[in-house]
Formats: sequence, C-alpha cells, structure tokens
Amino acid sequence: MSRPAGARADRRGEPPPSPEPLPAPAVDSHTHLDIVLGEEGRTADDGQVDAEIAAAAAVGVPRLVQVGVDVASSRWSAELAARHPNVLAAVAVHPNEAGAGAATDDALAEIDRLAALPRVRAVGETGLDRFRTGPEGWAAQEASFRAHVRIAQERGVALVVHDRDAHTDVLRVLEDEGTPEHTVLHCFSGDAAFAAACVERGFVLSFAGTVTFANAGRLREAAARTPLDQLLVETDAPFLTPVPHRGRPNGSRLVPLTVRALAEVTGVDLPRLCAALTENAERVFGSW
Repeated sequence: MSRPAGARADRRGEPPPSPEPLPAPAVDSHTHLDIVLGEEGRTADDGQVDAEIAAAAAVGVPRLVQVGVDVASSRWSAELAARHPNVLAAVAVHPNEAGAGAATDDALAEIDRLAALPRVRAVGETGLDRFRTGPEGWAAQEASFRAHVRIAQERGVALVVHDRDAHTDVLRVLEDEGTPEHTVLHCFSGDAAFAAACVERGFVLSFAGTVTFANAGRLREAAARTPLDQLLVETDAPFLTPVPHRGRPNGSRLVPLTVRALAEVTGVDLPRLCAALTENAERVFGSW
C-alpha cells in the first residue's frame, strides 16, 4: 500500500468501467478489499465483497491475495480467505503503522497466530517506508520488519515487502535476517539496477499500475529486465489505478490494464504472460 495504513480510498469520480477481459486467467497478487469498499469495508456484507471479487473474475482475474495492514485488517483478511475460495490472505502491521508504534508485542503475536492459519499464505505487507515515516519512527519500523521476516520464516510462508525510498536498507535487513523461500517486492518501485539486485537474490518483483504512468520509464525498464519466472502483477487497490483511469478508484478488475502494459514492456505475448503470472503466484502463495 502506497499510502499510510488506514488511509481513505481515493474516491475522485466513479469507479472506472471494466476493461476487456484477458485471454487467460491472471492473479491480483496484492489488493486491499476492505479499503476498496471504504473505511467501513470490514463491516461490508458478504454480498458487497463477493460482487467485487466476481467483477474481477469476469475479466479474467479469478483469484487474488487480500493483504492486511494492521491487526484488524489482517484478521478480516484471514476470515475472508477462510470463507472465499478465490482469496488467499497476507497479514502484517504496515511499516507506517509500525513507525507510529503499532507493532507492539501483542500485535506481533497476533500476526504470528494468523500466519499459521491454512489460508494465510504470506506475512506482509511489511518493510520500510522512508517517505511517509520520518526518522523518529525508523528504528521501530526496522524492528517490526525484522520481526515479520522471522514470523514468515518460522511459519513457512511468503514474505511481502513494502519498500518506499528504502532500497539499500531493505536489502540490508533481508541480508541480516535471511529470507523465506519466497520473497515478493510489492509494488516494485526501483530502477533496473535495483531490479537486478533483487532478481539475483531470488526475489519476485510485483508490478502495479504505476508501470503504466507516463513518468515511469525507469520502472518499465526494470520490468523489461525481470525474468518471466520472477514477475507478478498487482493492483494495490484502491490505490495506484493504471492509465487511463489514474486518480480514480482502483480494483482487482483493472488488472488487465497492467497486464497488457507488462506484455508490451516485456515483449511476451499476452496468453503466455498470463500463464506465467498465474504459475508464479501459485509457486509463491500455493494453490487457491
């Protein structure tokens, strides 16, 4: 998530129309359905949640990973995954929340408990954010990141990393702590050199709607240099809506716009790219 945990969804205008369906299924590897549905999303009825998931399935995105950013949303994510076959969950205290002191011992113990549930397949999003959190919160943020890495290792699940303006420090912490078998750089924001450093370490790079932005040339270069088997796609919904709907509310049903952009950038034909994105998601998160 690019904004501070708990941020209200960008609601400028109505949600965009659904794009043309993909020729083969793909996976939204990172979304926040509770925020998509507004601040009261966690109390939305099942029908509202199911309608959002069905809209994504209708355009070739039948599966998604619902990501928690604090204890409450992590519990909600785990509960949704437990009842809905199209959804897996990731759980964590977001770095900006951690920097504000939310990664207490009790909170981390609850994340650890949730990470043991069968439909929770990742710890995240965790990591470092030097943009939204000032220096006074960096020590707490890093301590939380390290604790989340250890939980992912101990529970044998993937690690989903939030990295904003912190590339060097993220790599330092991961080298110190070691990583689980699968580590995802969520909403990858680095250049080709940083992508190469991540790829060399075996990390998977997940690209969001930012790859479609006019000023994202370095990001497109990074995507073009990422091996096909280390590539994921995500929305980070309701944020980072892809062009041509930038600034309007995002949702998993807009994944096809980013997938088509990635096909153009990588030179991989669309059906093959969809197949690879699905295969990679299943390798990282397991079967749905």
